[in-house]
Amino acid sequence: MLPAMSHRRILSLWFPRLGAERLIRRDPTLGRVPFALVRESGNMQVLASLSVAASRAGLRRGQPLRDAHAACADLLTRIEAPHREAAFLAALHRWAGKFSPWVAQEPPDALVIDLTGCAHLFGGEEALIAQVRQDCDDLGLSVRAGIADTLGAAWALARHAGRSAASARSGDAIDQEARATRSRAVKRRHWERGGAAPPAPADQAPALCIAPPGQAHGALAPLPVAALRLDADMVAQLARLGLRRVGDLIGQPRAGLARRFGTGLVRRLDQALGAAPEPVSPVAAPERFAVRMSLPDPIGFEADVMAALDRMLPRLCERLERRGRGARLVRLEAWRADQGMEWREVGLARPAHDPDRLRPLLAMKVAEIDAGFGIDMLRLEAVAHEPVHAREKVGHLEAGRAVAARLSSNTAFDDLVGRLGARVGLEAITRRHPAESHIPEKAALTLAAAWSDPADDWPERRRRPLLLWRPEPVAGPDTPEPPGRFRWRGRDFTATGAEGPERIAPEWWLDDPEWRSGQRDYWRVDTDRGDRLWLFYAHGASLSPGWFCQGAFA
Repeated sequence: MLPAMSHRRILSLWFPRLGAERLIRRDPTLGRVPFALVRESGNMQVLASLSVAASRAGLRRGQPLRDAHAACADLLTRIEAPHREAAFLAALHRWAGKFSPWVAQEPPDALVIDLTGCAHLFGGEEALIAQVRQDCDDLGLSVRAGIADTLGAAWALARHAGRSAASARSGDAIDQEARATRSRAVKRRHWERGGAAPPAPADQAPALCIAPPGQAHGALAPLPVAALRLDADMVAQLARLGLRRVGDLIGQPRAGLARRFGTGLVRRLDQALGAAPEPVSPVAAPERFAVRMSLPDPIGFEADVMAALDRMLPRLCERLERRGRGARLVRLEAWRADQGMEWREVGLARPAHDPDRLRPLLAMKVAEIDAGFGIDMLRLEAVAHEPVHAREKVGHLEAGRAVAARLSSNTAFDDLVGRLGARVGLEAITRRHPAESHIPEKAALTLAAAWSDPADDWPERRRRPLLLWRPEPVAGPDTPEPPGRFRWRGRDFTATGAEGPERIAPEWWLDDPEWRSGQRDYWRVDTDRGDRLWLFYAHGASLSPGWFCQGAFA
């Protein structure tokens, strides 16, 4: 029987320059100059993520962009893209799975890993931290790490280890001293004469910080109170009372702290010390279905690419079928010998894991790929996929209908939609569905054919014209009876027959400007020119009455 583990071990990883270094990885020239990402904050732009060169120039996160340009004229900036940084953090989440299966994200720039029982697989906690640092160096990322018994303590060590508590006084400390004392301020730069250097910035402090098991109190005591994950206002309130370090709070009565600052401060303190539980809630990595083929020699012919697809498609579809999934969007990536990459995507009207349905769509895109000096690797991925159920459970009343639907089901139309969508886009292929409205122009909805089922529940209504447009005035007698002669669009018409009326009232719960004319009497009018028009007489609830034309029958 294995002995129970007495201590949990939590690893907190903080990437202080995640946004900036994500772009530096794509364009290394950005790392040679002061570079930062900016975000909108109120009515101004502020720095959100800085490169190492920008920090060395004296810039800081949260600084207004205009002040940053005044301090560093050659600062280069880009707009922050939170969705791309979230995707990058998700990729780091998958990487962190090599250390433990229990990994959680702390958006926008951190990960939490439960290392309980895993550190010995890497030679201990220090060796594991060294492996993390080596991997991040290879990826071009800055990282701060902290290991402790609790999530709160690991979070504090990763972000605030090596930092001293800030002074409670505002402004420049030298400006608050006497003039004679201020004149000797230059002598205080003792680190230029061989003394100890000042504390490093938060993102440049030593990255290795481990609190031994059961010693979270001693590791947290010298840290500033901001290490307890408190907001800036509460940190300022505590500093005004002389409570600048976590050690100043540990010995205080909990009741007094809760009464003065609220229960949030006490909860954060207890979580960091292990008196209150704070579990690590991992998020399962999304399922990815992809296959690739590395080629011994570069290829450039369409037939060779299709031969490779014939070997890759069955493997991809087999994985999808095993998981009960069907591909909706498939991406083909062609990696060239010149380090370039081209990709094409095809969509399906219905999720499928049948190679015979995917191959014709991919064949239409292969001819568009520029092979360049040759393709040496192909990758096929189901970017979007949905569940595919092999059978459906129905009751006795629905059994007959389900069997009939299954017998009449045909994938030919779905394949046709997919083929057309590969050329013009799936969004361009639409179908009509009934809507819950008696107003003619609102009686149907236009939906994408690939993401909707055929409509089989059209209500029993009177015939509607094939073409509808906004009502256009018709010159004719001002009477509710259909006109014998009228003028429309600059042409004279003679009515040879009329069918109606069909009275339609406006939706009284909506103030539609098009229906302020009140009730309408619609007529189907045949003319001597061969047109069959849809005319209506507006009774004029708030406007003048009259005749209008709104559509034409086939």
